[in-house]
Amino acid sequence: MEKTKISSKKTPPSIFNDVIGPVMRGPSSSHCAAALRIGRMARDLMGGNIEEVLVEYDPEGSLAGTHASQGSDMGLYGGLLGWEAQDERLAESALAIRKAGVKVKMKLSRFGAIHPNTYKITLKNSSEIHTLQAISTGGGIVEVIGLDDIRLSIAGDYYETLIYYDKEESKILSFLKARAAADEVIVHKHKKSKMIEIKSQGFLEAKTLDKLKVRFNIKQIKNIAPVLPVLSRKKMKVPFSTAEEMLAYNRDKNLVLWELAVLYESARGNLSAEQVCQEMQKIVIIMQKGILKGVEGTRYGDRILGNQSQLYRERLENRQLLNAGLLDRMVLYVSALMEVKSSMGVIVAAPTAGACGALPRACMGAVDALGLPLEDLTKAMLAAGLIGVFIANRATFAAEVGGCQAECGAGSGMAAAALVTLAKGTTKQAVDAAAMALQNILGMVCDPVAGRVEVPCLGKNVLAAANALTCANMALAGYDVVIPLDEVIAAMDRIGKSLPAELRCTALGGLSMTRSSKRIEKKLKMIHRKGAKSAKKIKTFGQDSQDKNYR
Repeated sequence: MEKTKISSKKTPPSIFNDVIGPVMRGPSSSHCAAALRIGRMARDLMGGNIEEVLVEYDPEGSLAGTHASQGSDMGLYGGLLGWEAQDERLAESALAIRKAGVKVKMKLSRFGAIHPNTYKITLKNSSEIHTLQAISTGGGIVEVIGLDDIRLSIAGDYYETLIYYDKEESKILSFLKARAAADEVIVHKHKKSKMIEIKSQGFLEAKTLDKLKVRFNIKQIKNIAPVLPVLSRKKMKVPFSTAEEMLAYNRDKNLVLWELAVLYESARGNLSAEQVCQEMQKIVIIMQKGILKGVEGTRYGDRILGNQSQLYRERLENRQLLNAGLLDRMVLYVSALMEVKSSMGVIVAAPTAGACGALPRACMGAVDALGLPLEDLTKAMLAAGLIGVFIANRATFAAEVGGCQAECGAGSGMAAAALVTLAKGTTKQAVDAAAMALQNILGMVCDPVAGRVEVPCLGKNVLAAANALTCANMALAGYDVVIPLDEVIAAMDRIGKSLPAELRCTALGGLSMTRSSKRIEKKLKMIHRKGAKSAKKIKTFGQDSQDKNYR
């Protein structure tokens, strides 16, 4: 392969792209939401006309053992159908794609995958065939890294126009320069194909494309729409990219963390401060609705854990639990939201779906217990989002790359900063709380029982919330952080890469390989085969389950 003029500069993370979001259904953002985004780009590549699909997973990667149980297949089908990540039909996407007449085949093959979450997708219709390679890098973030024989980088943060041509390259480029408002024009060459990729803030006008086709020997033109909410742009600059840089920037400004978050995201997304706050408030409202739904009780046959949050609430209200005050409310809310996730309800990945309980539920528990307004919760989530930016910039949110420290660990650090913000602490205290929380969770493995994002994920989310609360209080009390946040993040990245692959969300080690896990996995497969109707009649598989819905 050959490649020219591709920039290696990393795009600065966005709070709404990389940290707080996407709004979605499904068990895993790095599997389900990411696969859906990949599927949508694949659909655009084919102009919506897809007859056959071959999906290949590397046998040594994470997806080989988890693509079905963690929603990759479900998300991919939904994307190929053009659905959104929160579409209520997602659970039935396999049936829907068959009804749409698309033949789908999956297989394991060694194709030189560069990432544990690599998809190789071959798409066919009566007139064309294309092969796309893409990776999921955590929290729903994706990158198309190969198209047919060409290496490239499409992250879903631009409108992409792909022009396949035969000759007269310089004349085509001159034509485009005069008529196209492009952020970046990249020429790709391979012995079998030539392509010009245009990254821009909108698709080229139809009349421009028509003139292009008339004047030159253009083979194909493809438009691929962005899948991320915040677009990138040329000459984009952010005020800081690490905690140390932020603290230095703030030395003579004395801004609190949420204000710095607004400033950062305004610069990153070309948004006003008001727009940033409004967008976060919309997300907070979605999170609140998820809590209410979870506390009311959820039912779903194809899961391990039943409705346990109601049991916790009943015993809490009847004073049958040890009184932990605020922590009790956090445990209730974390449980409720994890149950919503596992029942295909709408959630916000913050920073991932597997870790969606710790951050928002810790914050909402505190807000309810302290009687704080929605505005304070919005500010806390913005503060958490900026800590997440620092993590995304130096490490990862993907358990497949860094273990559960990258998900629940990151969520705990973000939550600690958010809780300090709710307590009206300083920016330095919030950053120190995040550092302490991350220090306590370094090395946490990811070993999902039966390949599902339920056990021990629920307990780890509760642990992350409790850790966040204690670290917030320690920072507010003036405890010495010792190791600053940036250094902790760097250590987290090194530790994650040192973990054996079996302990990085492959379902090949730890609790995933216990007898009980394999027994549950077998029964869940049976439920899946029998369908939803039979699933409602089968009890969930936690030991001595007391879920009233399954008695």
